[in-house]
Amino acid sequence: MVAGAAGQGMQTTGAIMGKVFVRGGCEVFAMQDNESRIRGGHNFFQLRVSHEIVRSSAMPLDILIALNEESIEKHNDEVASTGVILFDSEKNPVSEEDNRFLGVPMERLAVDKGGNKILANSVSMGATLAVLDWDIERLEDFLKAFFQAKPGMGESNATAARAGYEFAMKEAKKYGGPRIASKEAPPRMFLTGHEAVALGVLTAGCQFMCAYPMSPSTSIMMYLAEKADDFDMVIEQAEDEISAMNMAIGASYAGLRSLTASSGGGFALMVEALGLAGVAETPLVVVEAQRPGPATGLPTRTEQADLLFMLHASQDEFPRVILAPGTAREAFYQTIKAFDLAEKYQVPVIILTDQYLADSLFTEERFDISDVRIDRHLLSQEDAKTLKTYNRYQLTDSGVSPRAVPSLYDFEVVADSHEHDEYGHITEDAGLRKKMVEKRFLKLKGLTEEMTVPAVMGNGEADYLLVGWGSTYGPMAEAIQILNDEGIPVKGLHLSELWPFPQRQVSEVLSGVRKWVVVEGNYTAQLARLIQMELQAKPHGKILKYTGRPFMAEEIKEAFKKEVVD
Repeated sequence: MVAGAAGQGMQTTGAIMGKVFVRGGCEVFAMQDNESRIRGGHNFFQLRVSHEIVRSSAMPLDILIALNEESIEKHNDEVASTGVILFDSEKNPVSEEDNRFLGVPMERLAVDKGGNKILANSVSMGATLAVLDWDIERLEDFLKAFFQAKPGMGESNATAARAGYEFAMKEAKKYGGPRIASKEAPPRMFLTGHEAVALGVLTAGCQFMCAYPMSPSTSIMMYLAEKADDFDMVIEQAEDEISAMNMAIGASYAGLRSLTASSGGGFALMVEALGLAGVAETPLVVVEAQRPGPATGLPTRTEQADLLFMLHASQDEFPRVILAPGTAREAFYQTIKAFDLAEKYQVPVIILTDQYLADSLFTEERFDISDVRIDRHLLSQEDAKTLKTYNRYQLTDSGVSPRAVPSLYDFEVVADSHEHDEYGHITEDAGLRKKMVEKRFLKLKGLTEEMTVPAVMGNGEADYLLVGWGSTYGPMAEAIQILNDEGIPVKGLHLSELWPFPQRQVSEVLSGVRKWVVVEGNYTAQLARLIQMELQAKPHGKILKYTGRPFMAEEIKEAFKKEVVD
């Protein structure tokens, strides 16, 4: 863990360390914990490094890089008895009786060797590698490449890192904590969940995004803005979320693949426009990045409390899709799928993320896009020639009507927020209203067949089952592994495509177990409520967390044993 006050560079330090470990052949998972302020307050960046796949954080800490005295006070009890607490020996007094402390004059070495006290974090990184008996050249090479755009900074950071490494090496061997060896490995990615979403947006051929910044969704817009010129994409910061949603709908109507993103509070303002996309049958992809509420809530924390909101958002009823990726890889591929489903079925598709998934960093193999095919599902020129009239809302067996880009062919194209007839003209005819509602809901049959089968993990013969969705995947999967290793046979069911609800698949799994428990980051067990609504099945236990902090595997394990096994 790298801990300190906001503005002390924990994110940069942690990300660099993570990338160095990934390049050294390790699997790395990293999570960030930030207070909602620009400077001050207490933040930390936590990495877990292994030669096995890791997708969640764990305790206790093996190494704590404490950049200020407050970090020592807050995290001292979280460091293992064999762990190491790295601190600036000339700035932060510590107990001489605790043999876990390794004092390094970080700021002085930064000035003496690198010429600037801001290089103290590089000193701390070098000292960390000394504790791990890691190859310092890997860090030096990375720092030189990372800062190459700033003349001299790469060499200065590398020099400061080596100074920290050489100083700490004198004492590091007396610490008995764990070591991890580096090895040669092919290049891999180290990216956040929202970076994976953004890459999916680009791969899917999206050309327009409009949003109003709201944590934690803003990272998607920031990433895409940097890439916009390279991908012929327009990024627009709207004056508010209402405008953002309506502009995205307008761009989609005009023929572009379009996107908007927000968090729960901003999405609340978008709700009426979501209904416009529903009744006008205009394709739309929305990312809703959850955070604790109500109202402003905890802006930089995580929660899973918007599932039922997404299911029922906007007045009346219309079909929609809700996806909730659990990993960066799922986030990438589900984003591509979202654009395809939105255009194929002419419905809004909601990608439900949260702060934990958005900001955590995953080690991933290169994404394979060889099978990605972009089909716009638009009326072809050949089909257009055969039409005498263009029934934009034609009643069909699938519920999907022909869709053409306005002005592309010699058609009258009408769209409206009112109920309408097959041509798009306003109607109040009761019989036609009934047919149009039923037409729209016919799409659910095709959409249901498009949904991916929920992932089943663990002991396939187990009588106990953990059920989760979205970002709980990593800690839940690890908890299941721990329980099985302890002789408690458990399997898991993880849902990342939540609506249309996979009734048959979930029912089959639930019917094969004696007891099942939900794992959710909310107070009311919203997935359990959805399962009860769809299958009339109640869980035998609930493992719920609503502190604004993510799950860890050990707490799921202990809660499961208390809820079910004991």
